[in-house]
Amino acid sequence: MTDLRIGIDVGGTNTDAVVVDEHGAILAAEKLPTTTAVFEGIRAALDAVLGQVDPDAVGQVMLGTTHPVNAIIGRTGLGRVGVLRVAAPATTSVPPFAGWPDDLTAQVRGPVAIVGGGHGYDGTPAAPLDEDAVRLFAKDCAGTVDAIAVTAMSSPVNAEHERRAAEIVADVLAGDVPVTESREVGGIGLLERENSAILNSALVGIGRTVAQGLITALGERGLSPDLFLTQNDGTLLTVEEALRRPVLTIGSGPTNSMRGAAYLSGLTDAVVMDVGGTSTDVGLLVGGFPRESALAVEIGGVRTNYRMPDLIAVGLGGGTVVDVSGRGAPVIGPRSVAHRLTSDALVFGGAVLTLSDVSTAGGRSAIGDPGLARIEPAAVHRVLASVDRQIAALADRIKASRGTQPLIAVGGGAHLIPERIEGISAVHRHEHAGVANAIGAAIAEASGAVDRTFAYADGGREACLDEARRLAVEQAVRAGADPARVRITMINEVPMSYMPGNSVRVQAKAAGPLLARR
Repeated sequence: MTDLRIGIDVGGTNTDAVVVDEHGAILAAEKLPTTTAVFEGIRAALDAVLGQVDPDAVGQVMLGTTHPVNAIIGRTGLGRVGVLRVAAPATTSVPPFAGWPDDLTAQVRGPVAIVGGGHGYDGTPAAPLDEDAVRLFAKDCAGTVDAIAVTAMSSPVNAEHERRAAEIVADVLAGDVPVTESREVGGIGLLERENSAILNSALVGIGRTVAQGLITALGERGLSPDLFLTQNDGTLLTVEEALRRPVLTIGSGPTNSMRGAAYLSGLTDAVVMDVGGTSTDVGLLVGGFPRESALAVEIGGVRTNYRMPDLIAVGLGGGTVVDVSGRGAPVIGPRSVAHRLTSDALVFGGAVLTLSDVSTAGGRSAIGDPGLARIEPAAVHRVLASVDRQIAALADRIKASRGTQPLIAVGGGAHLIPERIEGISAVHRHEHAGVANAIGAAIAEASGAVDRTFAYADGGREACLDEARRLAVEQAVRAGADPARVRITMINEVPMSYMPGNSVRVQAKAAGPLLARR
């Protein structure tokens, strides 16, 4: 029986790996510096944990990686995308790529067309689908693009035209070019959903590189487990789904940490602070999952409507560079030594003063050689006081109410978080808090989500909610969840008073543990 799981999380500073058994017990945990050649770091992390368990008992591997979001922010490795919008004549005044940064547009933009078709908000056709125009667009894309994004008006309500247009494109191009259908990666808003589809198509090559790199690394070690990537909401995508929808993994790092924090602490509702080597991410657990943002999310300068956690991120981490040479307040960041912490920081024999050095000098941590952290006590006090003020302000900003809440401190730089914070009832720590992100990946569940508009007048409120629940459960089972253990984790109703038939937007989410591999 293959009942062990490996969770891997690749951050900007460290690559973490853990092994858990079928009961969730942590059997091995390692933290290694992220390498410039990322998969070398993954190989090293794999070797470190596999040496502590029986490799033949590993049945599943889960990976969280910053590859996709780094590609968007850094404008590297992105594919050229043909963009088809099925929404004329209603939406021609605002073309695709409107509002995009010029440098990103120049790298990603391929042929663009807006053709007749799409549906209204009630699911009725707004115009006939212009199949000839779709075929002409597909011919223009032949040999010029790496992927294609198809977006039809109101496709989350009625997918008929979007699905048909994608079929025509695939047929003309003989299936040689991957096609993203917007409803599979975005919500109801047309422009944000179109942006999401374009970014997803641009990332298909990156997704393939990540998947193939992981498969190769495991194959070199004689392993062939089931592979999953963690996605933005803290649940899993099969490697096949991740190849189709790589954009759904771009926020996986912080959500892995939050799910790991919930698991380690046993808390389901709390503030989570994940302090890494370069930055701190602050989020809120609600029912054991990250609270999702209600606002459009901007990635690399592009507005999208992915399901993303509601986070505050600041440039504060264990590798943050500190300057106490002036007479005024200490200068903390924004520079960081990042993955060079173990060579550049004072406590490791380097010459750069970092927050880890200050934390060690102040007695909050004991990393490296504390005797090398020779810093004036007054300077240590000023720096830590400044850090404490920032942390208290972050906790106050993320909280859902003015009352006190517990805080879970995770990440390699969690030693920076003080024991007492105004508005926080208690600070929870765990011996494996430094690898909470990898633990979150290892214990992640499969999920399914639905975001649709229903008219309650058609069948009644309960019937519509039941249909949303059923669809979410079906998606979770298709993603690999155990049918006997799937549960509804979220259902929201948003009245849409401007629409007829007592219409509402219903968002439902189901999640469940993966079926054990025997």
